[in-house]
Parts: sequence; C-alpha cells; structure tokens
Amino acid sequence: MNAHEIDYKIHGEEMQFVEIELDPNEGVIAEAGSFMMMDDGIKMETIFGDGSANDKGFMGKMFGAGKRLLTGESLFMTAFYNTGVGKKQVNFASPYPGKILPIDLTRFGNKFICQKDAFLCAAKGVSIGIEFSRKLGRGLFGGEGFIMQKLEGDGMAFVHAGGTTATKELAAGEKLKIDTGCIIGFDHTVNYDIEFVGGIKNTLFGGEGLFFATLTGPGTVFVQSLPFSRLAKRVWAAAPQGGGKNKGEGSVLGGLGSLLDGDNRF
Repeated sequence: MNAHEIDYKIHGEEMQFVEIELDPNEGVIAEAGSFMMMDDGIKMETIFGDGSANDKGFMGKMFGAGKRLLTGESLFMTAFYNTGVGKKQVNFASPYPGKILPIDLTRFGNKFICQKDAFLCAAKGVSIGIEFSRKLGRGLFGGEGFIMQKLEGDGMAFVHAGGTTATKELAAGEKLKIDTGCIIGFDHTVNYDIEFVGGIKNTLFGGEGLFFATLTGPGTVFVQSLPFSRLAKRVWAAAPQGGGKNKGEGSVLGGLGSLLDGDNRF
C-alpha cells in the first residue's frame, strides 16, 4: 500500500468543501458528482473501480466496479491527476449541509468502516471496498443492510456527515447505543451489532424505530446528528402534497396563518 501523499484544507462551516493540493504526478479519486473546481493542468479521468493496486487488469477493474454496485454507488469513479508543473488544487464539495471529516488511515490500522454513502474522496491508492455483516440481525435490521463501505490503505480519505459531528473513544468492552443512521464510521476494531429496542410502548409509540446499533470498543466511533435519510423525510413531510397545498407549519391557524403571514398560495 503506497497511497499518494496529498495535502488538504477544508473550507466553510455548514456547506464545506475540501481543497486537495497535488504535487506533479499525484492523484486523488472521488465519487462522481462531488467535483467542484480545479486548476488548469489537472487531468480528469473516469475509471472503473477505485484505481488502487487491487484492481489491476480487466477482471480486477470489473470486480472493483461490482463492489461499488453492491454499496449502491455508481459503476464509475473519477480520478484527478496533476499533469502540469508545480502544485495544483482540486476541490470537492459536500452533497448536503454537514461536515467533511479527514481520515488518516494510518491512524486506524489502515482500515476504516463507514456508511456506504459517506465516502467523498481519497488519495490515489486508497482502496474503497465493501464490509459484509456476518450477523443476520445486523443485515436485516441495521438500516444499511449487510454492506458498509471499507476504506483501506495508508493515505488520506475524506468522508461526509450531516449536521454536527461527535467523536467517541471507546475503551475495551465499552458499549455505545446509537441510531443506525447516525453512524458515520468507526475503527475496524469496533464490534458492530443490532439490538431490539424492547417494550410494547417503545415499539409501537416510540417513533425511534425498532432497532438501534450497539458499538463495542476498543476503538473510535464518529457520529452525525442529521443523517441524510432523516433530513429527506422532514423535507418530504413538509413539501406540498396532492393539490400543491402545504401543511401550514409554524402557525396555529394552519392554512389561514400562511395567508396572513404572506404565503398566499392556495
């Protein structure tokens, strides 16, 4: 494993982007659609798989592309190479409000497990694979199914999280219970399982789902306050339905309140 040694700077607060500085012949790989801007002299190339040493040859590239299909991602990734003279910058943007987290894989034993939609970009040479659950309960009820993303290598990777982030350092045997969607990622030494909430009232009326994740140390866990799935549900619930009328949130008068506060849609 010999990933390219890239420099970076993260800009912004709630809608962040990461600026990657590339020396001549250095490269970075990114999810399709995350590109923001780049200097002249950087070459962009669409590739199968992740472009790491593990996907050499035709079959290797096909296997890499197949892994990405299993995680729900596009068949393709995009690689950016500095083919010019001197240092060049390329920038990648957050897909929705939140934070970009830099992950130095050497600090995590060259392996980091994350939600399948968390990966943003990484140094060329980092392998983006899949992590299968060996437990039926986690696969059926874990929200992310049997599959999470696995980042391997000795370079920098960047993942995106929604809302505010928190970091938990778990001692050996220490357990953290968490909503399945609020997981960003965790050290490969952390044990991940699913636990039933329990209780008739909790199950029927709790509104928090039937299961939550249990993460057992040792290792580091990264948590997000606003998973995209939760944000999307809130937006959908507030969106006009049917005939285009909204729900009149924010006013005890409902639709009449919307008329009085300046929203004149019917």
